[in-house]
Amino acid sequence: MITRSPRATAGPTPLALPELRQLTRRIAAEVRAGLHQVTVDPDRRWYQMLSSDGYVDVWLIGWAQEQGAELHDHAGSLGALSVVRGTLTEHRWAPTQRGLRTRSLRTGTSVGFGLGHVHDVMNTAAEPAVSVHAYSPPLTAMSYYQIEPGGLLRRTRSELTSAPEAASA
Repeated sequence: MITRSPRATAGPTPLALPELRQLTRRIAAEVRAGLHQVTVDPDRRWYQMLSSDGYVDVWLIGWAQEQGAELHDHAGSLGALSVVRGTLTEHRWAPTQRGLRTRSLRTGTSVGFGLGHVHDVMNTAAEPAVSVHAYSPPLTAMSYYQIEPGGLLRRTRSELTSAPEAASA
């Protein structure tokens, strides 16, 4: 059971980052136990919503080799992901360095990302990967970015969405 921290707002109360990470770890354990069916499609990144309650959406994603997400943010949603199987590579914007930092997210890794977190995620490994993602409040929009000469981050577009992690262009 995830408890919601009290907030001084009239609208839906988002889960905090530790709660989102805990939720993705719990669902990842369910996936490993065979409670959720996973598909890895070599032609397009597969995803399925596992739950949505107005406070948080939880998604299961299957990543074939070289499938990824375009450099993006999650608008007004906090997020977390846990890697169920395989290895994902995340490139995240580091404003103080005016560039991208890279980290490998291996099986069992769980990370959270707050407002303003700009990243892309990709499966660069030869083996398929599976991950669980949660967004609170539920994901409704994303902005997409490119890095300009001189290390400036430029937003190229924003879109309304109900899908997790933007598909590569």
